[in-house]
Amino acid sequence: MEILASWNKATRIPWGRFLFHRTIRRFVPYTGTVRPRILSLERGQARVAMNDRRRIHNHLNSIHAIALANLGEFATGLALLTALPAGRRAILVELRVQYLHKARGRIIAEAAWQPDGEPDGEPVVQGRLHDEDGHHVATVEATWKVGASNESR
Repeated sequence: MEILASWNKATRIPWGRFLFHRTIRRFVPYTGTVRPRILSLERGQARVAMNDRRRIHNHLNSIHAIALANLGEFATGLALLTALPAGRRAILVELRVQYLHKARGRIIAEAAWQPDGEPDGEPVVQGRLHDEDGHHVATVEATWKVGASNESR
């Protein structure tokens, strides 16, 4: 599935965004648990939101650390996948998260990545998560292994 072309097509039809998000939740079930919503998607750039709801809270009545990591990983993956040439795929091999502020309310994750040279290897993509008031709540650094679509790990 060419994700960027599918997104661009979905945004031009009625109910397209809704159907696209439902497809993502089915295609990547664990990511679907935080119900991410793509706000914008361009080659090498992703902006994704997650609404606050009780199901993703911790014992401190804020958004759980792993829900934030999930959203950040999703944003970095989208940024990477939209910039890769055809015939390439990626799998996460390392995720580092720095939590900076208690997360409440709608959280927005932004990530950008541009290849410099050969796309294969293990690029690191950084994502930044903030709340609607602009508080920087977390930073995610995701290392992805990139290779040919028929390559197995």
